[in-house]
Amino acid sequence: MSLPQETIRRKRDGLTLTEAEIAAFVEGITAETVTEGQAAAFAMAVFFRGLSLPERVALTRAMTASGTVLAWDLPGPVLDKHSTGGIGDTVSLALAPMVAACGGYVPMISGRGLGHTGGTLDKLASIPGYDVAPGLDRFQAVTRAVGCAIIGQTGDLAPADRRLYAIRDVSGTVESLDLITASILSKKLAAGLGGLVMDVKVGSGAFMAERDAARALAESIVTVANGAGLPTRALITDMDAPLASAAGNAVEVAYAIDYLTGRRREPHFHAVTLALCAEMLVLGGLCTGVDEAAARLEDALASGRAAEIFSRMVAMLGGPADLLEKPERHLPRAPVVRKVRAEGVVASVATREIGLAVIGLGGGRTRPQDGIDPAVGFTDLARPGTASGILGIVHARDDGAAEAAEAALRAAYRLGKAPSVEPAVLERVE
Repeated sequence: MSLPQETIRRKRDGLTLTEAEIAAFVEGITAETVTEGQAAAFAMAVFFRGLSLPERVALTRAMTASGTVLAWDLPGPVLDKHSTGGIGDTVSLALAPMVAACGGYVPMISGRGLGHTGGTLDKLASIPGYDVAPGLDRFQAVTRAVGCAIIGQTGDLAPADRRLYAIRDVSGTVESLDLITASILSKKLAAGLGGLVMDVKVGSGAFMAERDAARALAESIVTVANGAGLPTRALITDMDAPLASAAGNAVEVAYAIDYLTGRRREPHFHAVTLALCAEMLVLGGLCTGVDEAAARLEDALASGRAAEIFSRMVAMLGGPADLLEKPERHLPRAPVVRKVRAEGVVASVATREIGLAVIGLGGGRTRPQDGIDPAVGFTDLARPGTASGILGIVHARDDGAAEAAEAALRAAYRLGKAPSVEPAVLERVE
């Protein structure tokens, strides 16, 4: 019998855990015979001591096997993308319908906010009526009918990760390369994918602030995933500034709608989204190269097919059928809206601080059980090199929260000399 405290002690002391020890601990997480404190202690031990490649594979497999593993019978490739998280990272809302419009199927299992970063699931939950936790039958039916469905983890898919994910969020262990790898891949393997593209963020708003660390994570995920039979490649992308000019929940949904409908397509966001989608189409055999894929994706946007698929997905999962036409009617809006003005050129952004400011507004969590305010956040966030006179617009519940958010936003921006422009996509790993 493998006692949880003995597994924690062995990893704390830097010893290598056996596959059986890891499997037993994960089973305890799922059955809740391992306490929240023990799970947090295990996560901290892994954070400091690390896991070998065999341990990482064992943890990923155990978490995958903790619940149902889906099997698909569809007329196209089953593909997905996962981001390591950042600020204004609204890509998933646009990417899934874009890939679906080009013949792929995207059953995306998304998470809530983690640490300072926003969560795709929280964004979708801001849409009235949208069911972020449908049963697996409905999830599969929507994916089959529309081409994509974005939902949260159900109790059936990788339930061990669902519990550990929430504990990592509040125990200071989010940045562990080993735990990130197992968390991401357990969900993706459980979803029955045929191909995965990773978006590994690097910069001041990412969990990996340095390029070497981001590359190590990308290589870890690609190695473990390919070893588990899931064809995977990764892009390392820039997160030294908010990817979209919106950060929050409802405000990011509105941004994604503007992007899909063509009302606004910011270059940096478009470049990252297009690159990830193109890699997915090539990985799924739908295109022979990224240039061909990019052309097909641009056509899916210009024709309105991607926007229509997003609209159908929202409606089939319980949201309003006219969300794209009338987002202002349905998406929650904060009562206090305040422009933050500053003259000068933006030299750099402490992007992580903007994510923390969203949490301060009530748009994120400090405890797993916390609720969030879907209406709050920032829009019109300035990028390095811009001199618009506006750092951003605060959306707050009251004047006090708006004042605190304005102060946080000002503190996050440094004005001065225009920086050199970094490309949106920095590196490719396969």
